[in-house]
Amino acid sequence: MRSLADGKQNAELLEAQSHIWNHIFNFINSMSLKSAVQLGIPDAIHSHGRPITISELIAALSLHPAKANCIPRLMRILVHSGFFARVKINQNDQEEGYILTNASQLLLKDHPLSVSPFLLAMLDPSLTRPWHYVRNWFQNDDPTPFATANGRTIWDFAGHEPEFNNLFNEAMASDARLAMNVLMNDCKGVFEGLRSLVDVGGGTGTVAKAIAKEFPQLECFVFDLPHVVAGLHGTHNLKYVGGSMFEAIPPADAILLKWIMHDWSHENCVKILKRCKEAIKGREGGKLIIIDMVMEQKEKEDHESKETELLFDMLMMVLYNSQERNEKEWAQLFSDAGFSNYKIISMLGLRSIIEVYP
Repeated sequence: MRSLADGKQNAELLEAQSHIWNHIFNFINSMSLKSAVQLGIPDAIHSHGRPITISELIAALSLHPAKANCIPRLMRILVHSGFFARVKINQNDQEEGYILTNASQLLLKDHPLSVSPFLLAMLDPSLTRPWHYVRNWFQNDDPTPFATANGRTIWDFAGHEPEFNNLFNEAMASDARLAMNVLMNDCKGVFEGLRSLVDVGGGTGTVAKAIAKEFPQLECFVFDLPHVVAGLHGTHNLKYVGGSMFEAIPPADAILLKWIMHDWSHENCVKILKRCKEAIKGREGGKLIIIDMVMEQKEKEDHESKETELLFDMLMMVLYNSQERNEKEWAQLFSDAGFSNYKIISMLGLRSIIEVYP
């Protein structure tokens, strides 16, 4: 006769197996979402203007007729993941239709804060391939798993692959639009009183454009590698400057680093910070403004937020051999670079604004 202990042991065994299965197949969630965006499912639902039935959705998509019967299965997992919801078409009818959720609203192509470019870049084969080489990287002397997989560092790869470079730049620009929308609504006091600002590693200038528009009296500079800013045209209070942040940064009242520091090692971060300190030297009220993640910042962090932090930290390891940082690690960086004080403003979801003072 089977004991209760045996039954409990078997239940735990099966639960452990299920847990492993969920993590083995976790990539199916992200790849299902990618396919939905590529097929234009969020836009089809939005254009319909009301809950859309499965037959109406299929008719709105460009599908091979033999594959149409698979769309309900794709929608089923995306409903489960919270990207779409099912509602009754009307009270007297049992037929259901699909609607967008807050998350899928942000996947619309024409949404001003769309994160679709970020999704498509992060799930591009050039960025997913390195995950197959993490074990190899732990045992070789390559700088990153990305380099092991693609034969070059991500910076070199972007310089030689225009399609990837454009995809990556669009991803960063889409993130910048969303972050700056929140920043200009809730935290624009960070920029008040400044006469000049340099956005270091500012790419095509999405962040600096938003700041320049909001503060027309503020002289803004986008500072990035020469090939990044080549051919870009500024405005009366926005200019593009080429150069290396490891050599010298144009002087200004404030230096902005948005999502830059987590790409670099401690040693390289200290070098960048020292150049920033030189750039604000002697300027009254001069400061460094960092927009980046501060891990373990919330005392009672929810499971999903904690997981996102850990995922980003692993992403930094695989793409750059760098890391996300907690407050203690940030403080060490500032101290090593010769800064005297800092203040963390937690107002950008998983990211924070860090004001650093010379």
